[in-house]
Amino acid sequence: MYKKEQVILRVDNVNLSYDRQILRDVSFEVHNITRPNVQQGQVVSLIGRSGIGKTQLFKILSGLQKPTSGSVFIGSDLHPVAAGEVGIVPQNYILFNHRTILDNLKLGLRGSVTKLTDKEKQELIDKHASKFGLSDQLKKYPMQLSGGQRQRVSIIQQILTGNKFILLDEPFSGLDPVIKDKVVELLVDISLLDEMNTLVIVSHDMENSLAISDTAFILSKQEGHEGATITEKIDLMEMGLSWDPHIKSKREFQDLVAQMKFKM
Repeated sequence: MYKKEQVILRVDNVNLSYDRQILRDVSFEVHNITRPNVQQGQVVSLIGRSGIGKTQLFKILSGLQKPTSGSVFIGSDLHPVAAGEVGIVPQNYILFNHRTILDNLKLGLRGSVTKLTDKEKQELIDKHASKFGLSDQLKKYPMQLSGGQRQRVSIIQQILTGNKFILLDEPFSGLDPVIKDKVVELLVDISLLDEMNTLVIVSHDMENSLAISDTAFILSKQEGHEGATITEKIDLMEMGLSWDPHIKSKREFQDLVAQMKFKM
């Protein structure tokens, strides 16, 4: 059982043009999903082919770029999104190479939990580092870590900021299958940390994105129109395909993946 509560993210008719139209009338909504006796955040995917305009939409959703027209509203009061209030995990994992992992994570605590003592901040960092397998890496520098480890540091950093909305740009890109599965588990764990945590995955990886999403949207072009738009909404909750750790092995899920790949 689940309920779709209030809208917490609304994208209204977003258009983006430079010398040509990149995005056209992009509109969708994300609801707060509640389940009895489960602390369940939202995981939403925006899926599209490379070069379709996903990165530009990523920047617009984060408030880092203004659309040519249209608006993005977030939060229970649906206010216009502003730069800095949405956590972002870009593909290149923005970390300071001259700072240790511990110091990079401390940056995530600046201004977000000022009432915590230094000891409490350290305990909070230790808790997340332990949960995501980074306890032994805190004294190292970013260049000493693998790509997957740097990604985890970047994600934890955003959790520590206190932002309930976290945007992830191609979180499965360049990772081998084993690491991809670990990232899937990590993102599920993050969604379960807080009822209002909302992860928005922007990716071309259909299978892994759908495997952890409650809702997904296909961003693609329509024949006879310039610019990409939302051409398909996939409600995995309604289909009985959400919140299942073994979903990839099910025939109906694989059929859905194949069907949606054809529509990209």
